[in-house]
Amino acid sequence: MMERLDSQKTPKRSPLDLIMNQIRRKKSFSERLQKPSVSRFFRPFESEDRKESGVSEEGEDKEDVSPGTGESEPLETEPGSVVGWGRVRQFVQRLGRQPDSQSLSLSHCDLTATDVVELATLLPFLSGLDEMDLSWNDLIGGSLKALTFHLQHVCRLRALRLSGCRLSTQDLAALGETLEELPLLEVLDLSWNAGLGGHLQFLAAQLRSGCRLKELHLVDCGLTAADVGAMGAVLSRLLSLELLDLSTNQLLGGALGNLVPQLRDTPGLRVLRLRGCGLELQGLEMLGGVLEFLPTLQELDLSCNRGVSGGLALLGAQLGGLAQLRCLDVHECCLTEDDVQALVQALPSLCDITMLDLSSNKKLGGVSHQLFAGIPLGNVKRLNLSSCCLTEEAYLALAMATHWLPLLEALNLSWNKCVGGKLNSLLEALPAGAALLEMRLSSCGLTAEDVLQLASVARRQALSHLRQLDLSYNGGVGGAGWLPLFQSLGSLVALTELDVSLRPSDAAPASAWLSALLNATPRPPALQVAALRHWSLTPHDKNMMDIFCKNARMSIFFDYDP
Repeated sequence: MMERLDSQKTPKRSPLDLIMNQIRRKKSFSERLQKPSVSRFFRPFESEDRKESGVSEEGEDKEDVSPGTGESEPLETEPGSVVGWGRVRQFVQRLGRQPDSQSLSLSHCDLTATDVVELATLLPFLSGLDEMDLSWNDLIGGSLKALTFHLQHVCRLRALRLSGCRLSTQDLAALGETLEELPLLEVLDLSWNAGLGGHLQFLAAQLRSGCRLKELHLVDCGLTAADVGAMGAVLSRLLSLELLDLSTNQLLGGALGNLVPQLRDTPGLRVLRLRGCGLELQGLEMLGGVLEFLPTLQELDLSCNRGVSGGLALLGAQLGGLAQLRCLDVHECCLTEDDVQALVQALPSLCDITMLDLSSNKKLGGVSHQLFAGIPLGNVKRLNLSSCCLTEEAYLALAMATHWLPLLEALNLSWNKCVGGKLNSLLEALPAGAALLEMRLSSCGLTAEDVLQLASVARRQALSHLRQLDLSYNGGVGGAGWLPLFQSLGSLVALTELDVSLRPSDAAPASAWLSALLNATPRPPALQVAALRHWSLTPHDKNMMDIFCKNARMSIFFDYDP
């Protein structure tokens, strides 16, 4: 599958900074808190900082500060201080980011415990901070208390993101003790911190009544049954909660039965994600009894829970009663024919649904034609049916239904062999002026005739909005079969990503079509990535690629085997 490459990568710190961080890491955290670091907590502006910032110490009005009082001079604690903001700017720019007084984004910056201590000294000058993101800095685990001790300086904070930081139990306890200092906090993301499992009570106990928390992300935190109990006990205090994500906590299993009934205390819940939580039939039945108390639910993710196989009927009429539901994800749930029948009954009532993911359900293919006839098609934008073993009957039913999908933006039929040789049935059914942005047909057994039909549709401007096209793993097209598509590539004016990679076992020469591709690529001005994996290139082909990449006036990345 092809991957999007960011046109603007996050700048990295200099080699000197990385070397200094290695030296810092050898020190214990207690040593880092010793002078002069601790003194800087309370006197952020030492004379060196003033000199570096070009501010003279002469003429400044100073107040005597009693040792150990933790009070700084008025000038130093003033949020708008030129000196203070200079230090903030210097710190953030050193990490390769642009300073912003309202949003501090330092994710993926290789922060160390020393950096956390320094950041803590800068919080008095960020009193207007609205969002702080320190995610994916796994070296700050165990040192969060140095930061939380000073969070009272950013009491207007609304979003705090600490995912992927290797937080410890001590970090969680320190954060819990500080939550009352953040009365406006609405978003808390602690995902991908496996060390939190079994200790969530340290956080849950501090979530007081009247808490404004709207989003709580706890993905892959190693949560246990005890954590579920702690969460269930506080849901009645989270009256503002709109999003709860407990995905990928496989140890929850049957314990979800202790949490699900408490969801009725969160009537404003809009997003509920329980992907890969070991959800079983009992928990699914309890969820069905709660849905009527969640009238505003817009997204329900039950994917990757194989234990719900054969149990969608337990959601009963309550699923159809979710009038505002827009996204239903049940991929990789081992759905049965009975499950499909339950969806057939529920979906006609879901008039606002825009995204439906049924992928990786092998038994879906034989009965999915019944499903397509019942989908409220008018608003569907994303439809994922990859790896569903669709039968020819089901595919043709989908092709006919596509005519009634005027808003369809993303269609994924990958790994359904029935598409091969019959792609035209789908292409011809696309409505005039289709809004399709993404089409994935990987490993669909496509033939040269299918690609020829795709090229014809492209020339008619029927795919003028298409941005992502995945045709990988279709070795049956043959080398010459790709030529018509690349010759008409200029008609796909919005295309940003193209994938025509082969399986390693299907490796074939690219000489028949490479020139056509290189001649066409300047015409789709948006094209950024062309994946050509496992095509064999002759020395002449590689030379053409090198010349093109050297002279091209566009940012394009060719992903091919060296």
